[in-house]
Amino acid sequence: MASSANALRLGLRTCSRQTQTSSLRIAAIQRRALSATATRCEGVPVPKREDDAKLEFTRPYNPGEFLSEKLRSDDLQDWERERYERALTSWEQTPDDLKRGWSTMIRDIEQAAAPLRRVVMPRRSTFWYEEEKDTDLITNEDGEDDFHENDIMSLGHGKLEEHREFREYARIAVWEMPLLSKYAKPFVPPTSEEVLRFRYTTYMGEFHPADRKVVVEFCPKDLRDLTEVQQRKLMKLAGPRYNPEKDVIKMSCEKFEHQAQNKRYLGDLIEKMIAAAKDPKDTFEDIPLDTRHHTFTKKISFPKEWLLTEERKKELEAARQQALLKDAEKVVQGALVDGADVVKQYLESGAAEALHAVPVMAGRGGKALPGSKGGKMQRSKR
Repeated sequence: MASSANALRLGLRTCSRQTQTSSLRIAAIQRRALSATATRCEGVPVPKREDDAKLEFTRPYNPGEFLSEKLRSDDLQDWERERYERALTSWEQTPDDLKRGWSTMIRDIEQAAAPLRRVVMPRRSTFWYEEEKDTDLITNEDGEDDFHENDIMSLGHGKLEEHREFREYARIAVWEMPLLSKYAKPFVPPTSEEVLRFRYTTYMGEFHPADRKVVVEFCPKDLRDLTEVQQRKLMKLAGPRYNPEKDVIKMSCEKFEHQAQNKRYLGDLIEKMIAAAKDPKDTFEDIPLDTRHHTFTKKISFPKEWLLTEERKKELEAARQQALLKDAEKVVQGALVDGADVVKQYLESGAAEALHAVPVMAGRGGKALPGSKGGKMQRSKR
């Protein structure tokens, strides 16, 4: 603590000493604060830019003053001077009430434009001038986002927008979709030469990153110009894109921006695979077909032995008829037991209440507990 106090004392003593200035120094150099503007010397006029002249405000005056000022200029040509003289003569012949109305209008314009010409001084007492208002805004936006209980919430606006979208699509379906019937073409099934099946994705004209994807499927057996060995080699070249259960090769592409580019890429890729399958140098006969990428689904078939034949149906019908005849005989003899009557008699006899009696514990001294009736161990009814 003593060392820090000693250091502070020595620092103050050093600051209190007066520095000796050189005798050759004529004038002290004035320190300039940090600023982005250039230094100006006293007595030197500051050149005026053209932009500053455009920004100056010109007071609106009446046409008479304007025309008189133009006529005093020496840069006018003869035809311009004649035009200004005719205009000035016409203004002088204007009635006095119109001139007074013109002056009143100019005065109102000046009063209305006065706040716009007022220079907004920044508040230097604030940090970064964050409290000054933005002069570029035409209106003040303070309080515009406040909810004044005079409108629905954002969730309600979302529902209304959803309803408008439904109505828009309904109008399209009613008025525009029927017009597409004239472009309808009859369905023509694909021929044996058209073995490629392409699938596209669209989102009704909206942009989506998945709408560029194109999927192609084809069966190797549909390629008639390939032999059985070449077809099997094509399956091996497809790798995990071959489905052994459906015997279909499926490929997709979405690396390009447009669907046509992806479709063209898939077409070129299939042509290369077919050319490689036709290559007689290596037929891949020594390589087995790998199907580990596919999970086969077990198809459970109903046993044929469980199917109802005509003979079995006749046997079941005969057994039902015999059972009905036996029940009819028991009804005549009175030996058939009716379950509903037995349950009704049992409930009316009171045996059920005696069977479901609940014991009640007694307190000390043979007194019954609160909420129970009787003395010692008793049996009460529910």
